[in-house]
Amino acid sequence: MELKNAVALITGGGSGLGEATAREFAQAGARVAILDLPKSPGAKVAESLGASALFVAADVASADDVAQAVSQTVARFGRIHVLINCAGIGRAARTVTKEGPHPLDLFNKVLAVNLSGTFNAIRLAAAQMVNNEPNSEGERGVIVNTASVAAFDGQIGQAAYSASKGGVVAMTLPIARDLSSRGIRVCTIAPGTFETPMLAGLREENRKVLEAQIPFPSRLGRPSEYAALARHIVENPMLNGETIRLDGALRMPPK
Repeated sequence: MELKNAVALITGGGSGLGEATAREFAQAGARVAILDLPKSPGAKVAESLGASALFVAADVASADDVAQAVSQTVARFGRIHVLINCAGIGRAARTVTKEGPHPLDLFNKVLAVNLSGTFNAIRLAAAQMVNNEPNSEGERGVIVNTASVAAFDGQIGQAAYSASKGGVVAMTLPIARDLSSRGIRVCTIAPGTFETPMLAGLREENRKVLEAQIPFPSRLGRPSEYAALARHIVENPMLNGETIRLDGALRMPPK
């Protein structure tokens, strides 16, 4: 699917991987709707991209919020061709500590945002995509989700995060199969350690430890590299139902 004149809805588009993808897609000629929390930098990012961008405030875990955001996007741009799911949170807690068992509310919160929030955006965006006229390849839409290498190599304290990202990986193929008859492709990117707001507070010595774990290139990933892969997935019609690790051959140790 060509990005020029396409409409892309990007969750978590106010910072990190989502912001980089919004900028990459806008540069390619797409119109971009940035979905993020009301207090996020999303409005400033949209403003910096000009008339081809729109900020829609929403919590991905809310059915009403995302339905309204999708409606706003369609009202402004007429349709949705691409969904990029970058919204997510990271929380760490061991299953049992001296203070007691892992808080269930924390576990459920991580799943609500990372897993249910991803599916919430998928179901509502896909319901709009089915109305699109197919292109010459029969495509009506493309969906790209964000998992993590923690889906495969979860570390100590990552039970909730790994479960949420593993769920994103697990639902990629069945959703791709669900939507295949409608001409909608679905893929997932599983990034390793990237330069995002989640890692912004790292001390230099901790950063170097993380970088040393990555075989090559031995550095944190750049959001622009995620954006480049997301763009390739959109533009390559044979990519479907697959999860792609983007991690420099990283395999996470226990801690």
